[in-house]
Amino acid sequence: MSFTPKYNLIEELKWRGLHHQDMPGTEELLMKEMVGGYIGFDPTADSLHIGNMVPIILLVHLQRAGHKPYALVGGATGMVGDPSGKKAERSLLDLDTLNHNVACVHKQLQQFLNFDSGENSAEMVNNYDWFKEFNFLDFIRDVGKHISVNYMMAKDSVKNRLEDGMSFTEFSYQLVQGYDFYHLWKEKNVKLQMGGSDQWGNIVTGTELIRRKGSASDDVAEGENKGFAMTAPLITKADGSKFGKSEGGNVWLDAEKTSPYEFYQFWMNTSDEDAERYIKIFTLHDKSFIDKVIEEHREATHQRAVQKELAKYITTWVHGEDGYKNAVAATDILFGKATAESLRSLSEKDFLSVFDGVKNAEVIDIEGVNIVDMCGDTGFLASKSEARRALKENSVAVNSEKVTEDFNFSDADLINGKYILLQRGKKNKFLVVKK
Repeated sequence: MSFTPKYNLIEELKWRGLHHQDMPGTEELLMKEMVGGYIGFDPTADSLHIGNMVPIILLVHLQRAGHKPYALVGGATGMVGDPSGKKAERSLLDLDTLNHNVACVHKQLQQFLNFDSGENSAEMVNNYDWFKEFNFLDFIRDVGKHISVNYMMAKDSVKNRLEDGMSFTEFSYQLVQGYDFYHLWKEKNVKLQMGGSDQWGNIVTGTELIRRKGSASDDVAEGENKGFAMTAPLITKADGSKFGKSEGGNVWLDAEKTSPYEFYQFWMNTSDEDAERYIKIFTLHDKSFIDKVIEEHREATHQRAVQKELAKYITTWVHGEDGYKNAVAATDILFGKATAESLRSLSEKDFLSVFDGVKNAEVIDIEGVNIVDMCGDTGFLASKSEARRALKENSVAVNSEKVTEDFNFSDADLINGKYILLQRGKKNKFLVVKK
């Protein structure tokens, strides 16, 4: 069956800044046949984070070009821990935790990849399925004999750790990952492995294992024992610091761990230089659209056109239209555009994120309490007499709506059943929290 790709994947990745290197012959392979390609994901947590977005997007582009993506979630390799780029050995997880994490990651990947598109439908595989019956003696006999210790020692992921020491468990990781590629090549006809540039050593161990072990197989035709590799650069910020971290740590794709508002703000707060790179990497907009947005941004940088489009696209992609709208509503509130309706639309997590650092006071009951007493007793204003003056000036608001001196609170005024926002003017904000 003849195959014509929808576009040249290598060229597409290059202009987007998503291509670091590939093995000779990779581009030709992608242009002549539908290629099965995979990337591994470590199930070390029950959610992916934005550091995982680059490998996800590589698979998305692979599928959009007409090829078949495989997402390998490492239920087995997660028990070992990849030493690449790590200064210390990671904590090992038990099987129940790994299985829970694998299920959560699978659900998240379904947001990005099409698992029901016919011949090039995405597939998810778990290397625990083929390692669980693989005993140690069989592994070192059938796999270990094909890769020399000298070959393994030459890898940066090993050399960088030798001074501090590394366990045999971590040392063996590249063999385990290499066998993943061999298994998928043999059982699923997967010919390409992709990943970050720090994974190059592990990936080519797989291509080497395919070459050596495949040549020893009776059912493999001569010249067919070839695997291919392609990597993306590690994404950094313009100042050279690591991408994907906020002050609170990882920026997660799970809304329970990182709210849509916090997620949106991460992208809105990127520098102009970073935003112009990130809109190519983290959206699927075509080149003409991106060039137009960048030009618009440069003509009026204070409007932050690139950041707004970037944040809108990826927040909608990860959290849906409602998540994006709630994030924008929370942002408007942060910059003084709050309404009672917009305040009530926020989740408690977003509400607390928006008003992080605002002074607050706890109260036992609010039912029937007068606004003057509330302002004076909680410390929002210096005294009840000052509260009366402010009310006469029409400068006091409850949940962004102006009130008068005869206003009395009820539980219906509580936001998320717990909070009341008091405000004098635009800048003086205060939270009343019902115990």
